[in-house]
Amino acid sequence: MKLNYEKYADGLIPAIVQDAETGKVLMLGFMNAEAVAATEKSGKATFYSRVRQRLWTKGETSGNFLEVEEILPDCDNDTILIKANPAGAVCHTGAETCFREKNESGDFLKKLEKIIEDRQENPSKNSYTSQLFEKGINKIAQKVGEEAVELVIEAKDDDDESFKNEAADLLFHFLILLRAKSVGLQDVVRILEERHRK
Repeated sequence: MKLNYEKYADGLIPAIVQDAETGKVLMLGFMNAEAVAATEKSGKATFYSRVRQRLWTKGETSGNFLEVEEILPDCDNDTILIKANPAGAVCHTGAETCFREKNESGDFLKKLEKIIEDRQENPSKNSYTSQLFEKGINKIAQKVGEEAVELVIEAKDDDDESFKNEAADLLFHFLILLRAKSVGLQDVVRILEERHRK
């Protein structure tokens, strides 16, 4: 990868960091050749701080490293896109991203998946989700079937609120079933994307 550091007076190129799984833009940093080399060697996103005048690895103090999957130069070789898996909050404010954005449903579904995963791995007797996992795959699958039937019944009526509530119940139980089968929602989305491309 040959990058054009000379295009900018300070020799630093913009590096856009994107969540490798969700595609969400996480942050913008700057890199010189040394930072790119350090990133490639360690697998952790390393930038050049214009304020501190030194290299810094994202997460070196917080532990919220950016594990790099891929580095892609743009068409002019003067900007790079880093696809990474964040180990925690990316922004110094504690937010997932440094960019202010409206909360989108896909973001919340990812958060909900993590909550469901936690209920499975750290069961609580007061958690409905933990109780479902304890009852096993047959009970979880049965609940998905029950919620699907209830949604179909509501679809035939004119009560939009009841329909939306039943749809939420079905989606929630579907996420539990996916987790019980060790499948992520993103795995299902990828299949839909592949079908769409055909």
